Formats: sequence, structure tokens, C-alpha cells
Amino acid sequence: MDQKNMEKKEIVKQLLKRIHEGEAFEELNKEFSHILSQLTPFEIVTIEQELVREGVPVNEILKMCDIHLNLFKNALASRELKGVPRGHPLDLFIAENDEILKTSEALSLYSGVLARALKEGDTAEASKALTSVKSIISVVKTQLRSHYRKNQMVLFPYLERRGVTAIPRVLWGREDQVIVKIRELITLLDKALQNPLGEESVKVSEAIAQLSRDIADLVFRENKILYPTLWILLSEDEWSAVDKEARRLGYLVMRERSEYLPSETPKYPYQVVSGITPDQADKLPEELKGVVGSASFPPDDYVVSREGDLEFETGFLSREEVEAIFKALPIEITYADTNNRVRFFSESNVSGGFPRLKPLLDAGLNTAILQGLSSMLREMLKR
Repeated sequence: MDQKNMEKKEIVKQLLKRIHEGEAFEELNKEFSHILSQLTPFEIVTIEQELVREGVPVNEILKMCDIHLNLFKNALASRELKGVPRGHPLDLFIAENDEILKTSEALSLYSGVLARALKEGDTAEASKALTSVKSIISVVKTQLRSHYRKNQMVLFPYLERRGVTAIPRVLWGREDQVIVKIRELITLLDKALQNPLGEESVKVSEAIAQLSRDIADLVFRENKILYPTLWILLSEDEWSAVDKEARRLGYLVMRERSEYLPSETPKYPYQVVSGITPDQADKLPEELKGVVGSASFPPDDYVVSREGDLEFETGFLSREEVEAIFKALPIEITYADTNNRVRFFSESNVSGGFPRLKPLLDAGLNTAILQGLSSMLREMLKR
């Protein structure tokens, strides 16, 4: 990073420190806007990536994101994904966001209904609004958990593999914050329903208004930054893997693959061995240009599958690793095949079972081993 960018980074770090020390956010917002307006969006992302790498807590960076996002919201608002086939994973992710946004807007409406009922002292109306909010919260909680799980488990690894780490980490942090707020709101709702005109109801009205804004902000970030980036970077084989895993986890909406046929050879993140090409970099959203291809953000080239590994449906392990895992388990396992012959048993360093010797497997004493195992289980059940 050159001297000019170093100075910009230090300014941002100082502002983050002042937020952490409790200075008035409204005043700092003015200063942030003045300073960040001199930065291009991709410079902001570059600084965020550097801060994450230096160990600055993501929660601190999230506070700054609210300010700088407003600076280029208008520029992003006109960006739309074009050419996404109906039934494509990205089409379904965006459709999920549409459903989430509708639920969020309904939540926001009830914030106003509840506030009005509290102002008028209408117990019946306040109780009705609280009941509706509780029902909507249940729906949005289910929607968000499903949607965020797919973002975090299926999509983010493709960016991280290419060296783009700050965006997934910041989004993940915001998603977790929303889930925590929902849990807190559910607890608060139960208290408010006992006294619809009480202080808890005032807090509920304020909390659901903020929650609705937070959800809308995440939808915006995904639709205008995350998904356009993935649309440019991922290959057809990678989208095929996304389609397979996302459908396994389950979508909130379903559409026929009328325009999309997944590749027969899914490509998972661990199989990605190259970074971002110059052509891809040129097409990326402006806030990402300059980040990719930098020596500060190399792609993740860790090799998951090594020569001699055993390949399982869910990953790769060496023989030594398999044996170490069995020894670390608090149980021991005995395996008998369809011919009622014992072919394997594990030994635990944590909780040992009855003594067994490998030669017994070759000596035809499998029945004795099974009987010994049955006897041990019966004794355990008696305790």
C-alpha cells in the first residue's frame, strides 16, 4: 500500500477508534462523510480488508460501513443484474431477498401501528399489533436463517478462495447481528404482551423499526454488491455446485429451471485454483476494483486434497487423521459386516471399552466379540 493510501487508512482507523471511545455518532458522521467522500468505493473496501487482516474487530468496521454506504448508494441503486436465467441460483437468491424485503416492510408498518396505539392509549390495538409483530417475526426469522445460511456456507467461500475476504466477513457479521436482534426482540415481545401499554411495548416499536431498516440494508448490499460480484466471478461449474448445495439446504422460493440447466461437473471452492483474471477485474463493481489482484490480497491456494488421502462424500482425510479422530472420540465403535463378521473396531483415548485385539478379527472369534459388546451394553443400560 503506497504512502497516500497508508495515510487514508490511518485516518479511517482513528475515526473507528473515536467511535469505539463513544464520541457522538452524529458529529462523527459529518466528519466521516467529509473524509470518505474523498475516497473511491474500492479504496474503502481495500482499507476494510487491511483492517480485518490487522485484527480490527469486524463489529468496529460495521459501524463505519453505515456511513460510507450512503456515499455511493445512489451509484449502486441503478446497477441491475442482467441476463440471469430464470431458475438460476442467483435468480433464486434475489427472489428470496424480495420475499424477505416484503416481510421486513410489513414489520416496519406494524412499528407505526404500535406507536400510534401507544400514543392513543389503546390497549386492544396495542395488543393486536404486538401479536401481529410476533407472528411476522417468526416468519422473518425462518426466512433469514435459511437465506443467511446459504450465503455463508455456499457463496462466501468462493469469494474467500479468490482472496476477497472483507466483504464476506462484514456481511456475515451483519447477518449475525440481525439474528441476535430477532432473538432479543422475541424475548421483549413476550414481556410486552403482558402489559401492551407498558415500557416494553415502546421498546418493541423502536426495535422493529430498526430491525426493518437493518434487513433492508442487507438486502441492498447483497443485491447491489455481493450478487453482481459473484455473477462476474463464478464459472458455470461453480454455479452448478451452488445450485446443488443451495437446493439441498432449501430455498424459500422455487422456480422451474425454464432457462437454466446446471453443469454436470460441479466445481466446489476447494477446487478453485486461480485468482481473478484482468477481464473479470475490469467488470467488477467499482467498490471492488483495486482490491483484486493486489499482492495484499492473494487468493487462497491451500490444497485440501493431498496425495494418499481417503475421499469421503464430505471431504478428505489421511489414514493417520482418521485413526486420530477415532482415538479422540469419547466412545468406541465396533463394526460387523452383513455376514455378522467383525471387521473393525476403534480404540478411544478418552473412554475405553472392553479389551479387544486385532488378531481376534482373523481368528474367527467375531461372535465372541459381539457377545461381549452386547453384554457391556446391557450393563450400561442397568446403571
